[in-house]
Amino acid sequence: MPRATSERFNKIHAAAAKPGVAKSSKDSTNSASASNPIFNTDRFGQHILKNPLVAQSIVDKANLRPTDKVLEVGPGTGNLTVRILEKAKHVTAVEMDPRMAAELTKRVQGKPEQRKLDIVIGDFVKADLPYFDVCISNTPYQISSPLVFRLLSHRPICRVAILMFQREFALRLVATPDTALWSRLSANVQLYAKVDHIMKVGKNNFRPPPQVESSVVRIAPYDPPPPVKFEEFDGLTRIIFSRRNKTIHAGFMAKGVVSMLEANWKTWCAENEQIIDDSVDMKTRIEKVLDETEFTENRAAKMTVNDILKLLSAFHDIGVHFA
Repeated sequence: MPRATSERFNKIHAAAAKPGVAKSSKDSTNSASASNPIFNTDRFGQHILKNPLVAQSIVDKANLRPTDKVLEVGPGTGNLTVRILEKAKHVTAVEMDPRMAAELTKRVQGKPEQRKLDIVIGDFVKADLPYFDVCISNTPYQISSPLVFRLLSHRPICRVAILMFQREFALRLVATPDTALWSRLSANVQLYAKVDHIMKVGKNNFRPPPQVESSVVRIAPYDPPPPVKFEEFDGLTRIIFSRRNKTIHAGFMAKGVVSMLEANWKTWCAENEQIIDDSVDMKTRIEKVLDETEFTENRAAKMTVNDILKLLSAFHDIGVHFA
């Protein structure tokens, strides 16, 4: 993520698996239709999209251009891939399961599309990613959050990502302040991108069918991104969303928070050759910032991204950092 700056932050700037519900272990009495006997779908959290109309609709939502290079995560047997290849210049598909990768290779072998496809076998979170304009993914549930934040931190910034997630995770991504699902995840993602819910996908469109419904979201990263260091913003949201319905003051007064911020302040003073005043009362300084910004009695559940940026900037002004 970009380096932190001392300037005032604002979401409006110049143009230029833990998150999901993990599947429970299969009982020996389950039918064969509840698992895939050929591929490691249970192991990798994958569910093959079998409905061709849904697959085509997902690809159409990306508005691909003939010059686009596309990154696909979790291609499975290629039901999305073959449709992407029809519209894009090149596709890099990252697949964890070697047997699915082999099936996808076989599917395009001897066809013109073969020259436009590179398959990377391995963990997306650890893989070296090439340049890409668009990302499309039927996302394995256990990498939902890592995938989103890796895409947002990737440089150069992609134009858009069309991603399918478990419904609850998707709704948390698009949640707005003062709603039940507004969370640290919502704020952290919406700081760096515009996120829209674009379609629902029922469980019967997959093989094997998952236990929950799915949704497709469009993530369009801001370019250029806001000049905010992600670790700083995330450190602040970690504090205030730990008790999202409690006051912001209560969050900062939680055990260990004041001492952590005092240690961070002393580190900042040392790095910037500032004299450390041992008489400084960090609790008092925190309360002063909250009073001056008028956030003392606010609750994270109702704070916008710009509210959080205003609070972060106020703490930076007195040398208090969160990472």
